[in-house]
Amino acid sequence: MAEAADFQGTSASPGRRWLRRAGALAAAVPLLAGLLQLAPAASAQDHASAPGSPAAKAEPTGSRTVDVTVNSLTPNAPTDDDTLTVTGTVTNKSRHTVTDAFMALRTGPLLGGRAAVDTAAEDHAFGTISEGVEIPGKYQEKIGTLRAGVPHTFSIRVPVKDLDLGPDGVYQLGVTVSGQSSVQPWVQPLGIQRTFLPWQPDAAGTKTKTTYLWPLISSTHITAETGSNEEQTPVFHDDSLAREIAPGGRLQQLVALGADLDVTWVIDPDLLASVDAMTRGYDIEGPGDTTVHGTNQGVAKDWLNDLESAVTGAKVVALPFADPDLASLAHTGKAVSGSLSHLQDATDVASSTVGTILHVKPDTDFAWPVDGALDSSVVDVATSAGADAVIARSDTFEERGNLPYTPTAARPVGGGTTAVVADSRLSTAFQGDMTRADTTTLAVQKFLAQSLMIQEQAPDKQRSIVVAPQRMPTAGQAQAMAAAVHALQDSGWSQPEDLAAAADADPDPGATTQVPRSYPARLRGHDIPSDDFVTIQNTQRKLTEFKDVLTDPSRVVTPFGRAMDREMSTSWRGKEDDARSFRGGVASYLDRLTQSVHLIRKSETKLSGRSATIPVTVQNNLLQGVDHLMLRLTSSKPARLKIGDHPYTEQPVQVSGGHSQSVKFTTTANANGPVPVVAQLYTEDGRPYGGAVTFNVNVTEVTPAVMLVIAGGLLLLVLAGFRMYTQRKRAAARQAAEDGGGSGGGPATGDAPSDGGPDADEGREPDDGAGGTSDGADTARDRAHDETAARDRAHDEAEETPPSSNPDENGPVGAFRARSRADDSQQPGDQGADTAPETADVSGPGERVDR
Repeated sequence: MAEAADFQGTSASPGRRWLRRAGALAAAVPLLAGLLQLAPAASAQDHASAPGSPAAKAEPTGSRTVDVTVNSLTPNAPTDDDTLTVTGTVTNKSRHTVTDAFMALRTGPLLGGRAAVDTAAEDHAFGTISEGVEIPGKYQEKIGTLRAGVPHTFSIRVPVKDLDLGPDGVYQLGVTVSGQSSVQPWVQPLGIQRTFLPWQPDAAGTKTKTTYLWPLISSTHITAETGSNEEQTPVFHDDSLAREIAPGGRLQQLVALGADLDVTWVIDPDLLASVDAMTRGYDIEGPGDTTVHGTNQGVAKDWLNDLESAVTGAKVVALPFADPDLASLAHTGKAVSGSLSHLQDATDVASSTVGTILHVKPDTDFAWPVDGALDSSVVDVATSAGADAVIARSDTFEERGNLPYTPTAARPVGGGTTAVVADSRLSTAFQGDMTRADTTTLAVQKFLAQSLMIQEQAPDKQRSIVVAPQRMPTAGQAQAMAAAVHALQDSGWSQPEDLAAAADADPDPGATTQVPRSYPARLRGHDIPSDDFVTIQNTQRKLTEFKDVLTDPSRVVTPFGRAMDREMSTSWRGKEDDARSFRGGVASYLDRLTQSVHLIRKSETKLSGRSATIPVTVQNNLLQGVDHLMLRLTSSKPARLKIGDHPYTEQPVQVSGGHSQSVKFTTTANANGPVPVVAQLYTEDGRPYGGAVTFNVNVTEVTPAVMLVIAGGLLLLVLAGFRMYTQRKRAAARQAAEDGGGSGGGPATGDAPSDGGPDADEGREPDDGAGGTSDGADTARDRAHDETAARDRAHDEAEETPPSSNPDENGPVGAFRARSRADDSQQPGDQGADTAPETADVSGPGERVDR
């Protein structure tokens, strides 16, 4: 009324106008404060809701508000009388509490083909594809409140008859959570997880034959090195193989799970050989050049026993030893001469290895390139070692026809070769992380759905389908595979078949038989480089030369032959650096062994004189002997130094293990000075073995002048000795003559010569001085006569003396000595004998001779 009065032109008093203004201001202050608070809040809300902002990413909406995981679905392929049980977990990913939450199942629609299964398996928001019909009422599970970030488990049980399923086939099965929140204040689906429900309540009249390959393949574990003992204890890189075959390990799980399945075992013989070697004792590489002893022999024995029991009565396919990379051999290896021979060796040893260890006869007719990828060169190499079937995969061996169904796996590709084309969808179903229950459940259900969809494509046409999974499944993948195969073999639309039967099945006339022309680029990039094949062939060449000189080649040929098979293993794909390290280790170890047989280094050798022998030593540090080696010694200057009758000479060498042998060579010097000499071992066919040893022979030849001086000195020594000898003989003869005169014998004439002694005139009458001259002349004549007689006797004795056993006595020197004895029996100036001439002989044995 007051405002009306004002509007009518009546003016208020000044006090009333002041009161009205003060009241309006008081009312405006709270309103302004609210507006000031509201503006920043609205701005923050607008920013939070902006696309790409952190708040927008952290706040999912609609069917992505709650995460749904399905951890189990049983039975996997239900029938009419079954009760379907679905368990799992729901987690509110938003920041707001969800209220009035409940779980429900949605069945349908019936999927119309294999591509529809692929589409349904993708992560679609609710409502973007057909979601089927929700199971109402009592089969829904009430949850109530879902707080942010707090997981909640659920379990829904529904009798299959209440699912209202229609004709046989694959149904999409949705597991949904519905509710509302403060920001979405109406009940709506807040999360969904789709899976598949194979529906075949009655057994099919014509079942699909399914072959599932169960691979037992591992990476390379054994090195080329063995222990230095008679047993040749193998040396492993590490003990990872023991962990794989131990309880809970990957390979142990594969054996335990496969024992209950009707599958075809595909086995790498190298795995069996490695585990078998562990049972007899093994070493593990340690720091540097050290090794430690392995302790898992019992684990290895248990695993082999379990495997032998599992494969009894089952189909076993043996791959070539160490699972060689067929694609690499085809693309880069065959250009290196000799590479394909390793594939033949690996194939030859496969059957005997599996048969010896597992006591079964394996099938060796199959080759399995990596991921089943083929081109014509891969087929040629794969069949070059005797295989007549190649396992391929449909993602590279694509269908080019218009078949409305998946054809039988067997395809003739020419030349008597069969390509067994595995189904790519089924073969890759269990790749990735299978350690979580939800991923495993979804993978199993999708596998079963694809398998049933193959049957539904042509229900009245029986086909053989092959599944070739990844070569080395993890333990989680193996468990998922086993669950799928169990469910498949219990289903009403499939029956098991072994690989050989699948390869022999009649092929579909409309199926593609042309081998792909190109090889996938993603795989070609991991082919073994040609340089690495050259390395392998160099190792083979050195091994061939080495084994020819060994007394027991098998101790080297077998471990190195298998090591070269491992160098070409498919398991090295994606691990190129490790592969090169392994190949380098094999080559290095072979070099160390060959260098264990070597020549000992020599220092300078001095040769004095015209001829001498030179020793050269061969050392063998191996445990076994070496033979069939030739040691050649060559003079670089044969005009100065000849070895034997040629510039060089050879001698055979045979050295026991752990010993050395010294070989001696005869040399002839023609001139002085140093001569380089080369010692080199050769094999019997003329190939150099090991490194050469070069050393100098310093020739110091004796000159003719020095020889004359030495000869003259020797002659003087001989003459001096002869002089002493003749003097002794002469003294002995004189003494004998003196002894003969003292015994009473005198001259016949009674005119004995006088020596002027006191006895000279005894018994003789004195005469006058006139008679003295005549007597002196007679005495001189008598003395000369006696000397001549003595010489004649000595000469006669020398001629009558028999030849001496001393060569010097029989030669010219002996004759000279005899003549000297005759000449020296009496010399002018010697005293005359005081005995008669006939008693002047040399004293006989036993007579005393004074000297």
